[in-house]
Amino acid sequence: MKLETIIRRSALGFGLAGLLAAGAWAQSAPGSGTPAPSQTPSSTPDTNNDRKDIHQDKADIHQDVKDRRADTRDIRKDKADRNADNRDIRHDRADIHNDKQQLQADNQKYGKNSTQSQAMRKDIRQDSRDVHKDVKDRNADNRDIRKDKADRRADTRDIHHDRKDLQKDRKDLHKDKQGK
Repeated sequence: MKLETIIRRSALGFGLAGLLAAGAWAQSAPGSGTPAPSQTPSSTPDTNNDRKDIHQDKADIHQDVKDRRADTRDIRKDKADRNADNRDIRHDRADIHNDKQQLQADNQKYGKNSTQSQAMRKDIRQDSRDVHKDVKDRNADNRDIRKDKADRRADTRDIHHDRKDLQKDRKDLHKDKQGK
């Protein structure tokens, strides 16, 4: 080989080695070449954010569990109200049935326009109003139960998502601590 080609290749090799060394130096932290204390893997901003995320996810889980328990209590109260309304409806309908039988007996004994028959008709109308009011209450309680069940399902779904987020944040924190 000619001397000129050897020199050209050597110069090109030294140039490439210098570029690689300059690139490695530029990527390292300024100073002595070791990472600065503020950028150790255990206290980088990313790990601090992961710790905050973990804390926030735990608080979210706690709040969602609290909400789910409150919805369960509401469902139980609404079911008790609905059952009481059903009981009232049954009793009022039985009263209407008994009053109608009594009205027929009073009509035969005293006549259709007697004061006893008129009082019995008034009692029947009042019992009918009570049945109608109790049916409306029962329907409202059934709506409340459905809404509370939907809220409870949403809270359960939120708990599940928050737990998944918590696991991901813990995994990220672990990776950040390991420096990977």
